[in-house]
Amino acid sequence: MSYEVECRELVKSYGDFLASNHINFGIAPGRLVGILGPSGSGKTTMLRMIAGLETPDSGDILIGRKRVNDVPPGERGIGFVFQNYALFKHMTVAENIAFGMKLKNYDSKTITSRVADMIDLIGLSAQANAYPMKLSGGQRQRVAFARALAPQPDLLLLDEPFAAIDAKVRKDLRQWLRQTISQLGITSIFVTHDQDEAVEVADDIIVMNKGRVEQMGTPTDIYRNPKTPFVAQFIGEHAKVSNVAKFRGFHQEAHANREGIIRPEFIELAKKQSELSMPVSADKGIVRGVYFRGRMLEVEIDVAGELLRGTWSLDKDPLTVGDEVYLCIHYICEFNDDGATILENSARSADNYVII
Repeated sequence: MSYEVECRELVKSYGDFLASNHINFGIAPGRLVGILGPSGSGKTTMLRMIAGLETPDSGDILIGRKRVNDVPPGERGIGFVFQNYALFKHMTVAENIAFGMKLKNYDSKTITSRVADMIDLIGLSAQANAYPMKLSGGQRQRVAFARALAPQPDLLLLDEPFAAIDAKVRKDLRQWLRQTISQLGITSIFVTHDQDEAVEVADDIIVMNKGRVEQMGTPTDIYRNPKTPFVAQFIGEHAKVSNVAKFRGFHQEAHANREGIIRPEFIELAKKQSELSMPVSADKGIVRGVYFRGRMLEVEIDVAGELLRGTWSLDKDPLTVGDEVYLCIHYICEFNDDGATILENSARSADNYVII
């Protein structure tokens, strides 16, 4: 496969702190990729090395199949959007967008035309002559985005692009950014610590932890098929359990004393055992908490000393703390020596499975 961006065996340390530990990945042209991880995982260091703002201790960075380790940032064909916008307060929207093109000595006619196109793209024609202080956070971020795109870079990098924006505007801006990048077809990489943001916006996600790439794949693949315990626990809602084999349908000796996680959607809940699709594989639990979540109720259930989370439809008779319930666990993500594996309940066969 031909990659637009490729990192090979990248190592970067700051004293005793290893920020990048033999990083390897490739990004195909036109993909929108999110680098996701907790604070200190090395994601921003990775972005800055690709941009040329940090130099790796060893390894190679390729952009457009060309090694760029020794290429200055301004010559890498990159547009960079900073977390805090980094707009010039004394410049108007149009002047901010034109700034990068002027540095690259574009002629005035080309600059005027391109700036007009960018202002139209971000929907701020009425604010073309406004100064940043007159704009909302979302509008400022759009201007920063347009400024990065104006010189027509081959690659767009975004460092926590939504972090400084309030929740409602952030959601709208995420949708706008994804649609716009898809329309332009430019290869893009953004850094985030927010899994919802990564899942909603990215074509592919690189999950990082302690300077390593834990997994790379589509949001769906990473959610459904986590390859390591860290990914399984970092992505999505879950309850961690100490012994997979204590639940019915997972009693096999091979699973004894193995830790794992159970997601809410892995659990089927009912007030009567006969109402379950696999009654032969039912566990009994006690409701310890009920929480309203808008479209449904989140329920905490104590099962053999493990506190699990499930969901309960608002259309059903309500549950209260102390109620006895039956549950069938269809899947468990088990942690093992090779990483993480999705296990299926042994009762999921034609003889034991009832369509309800």
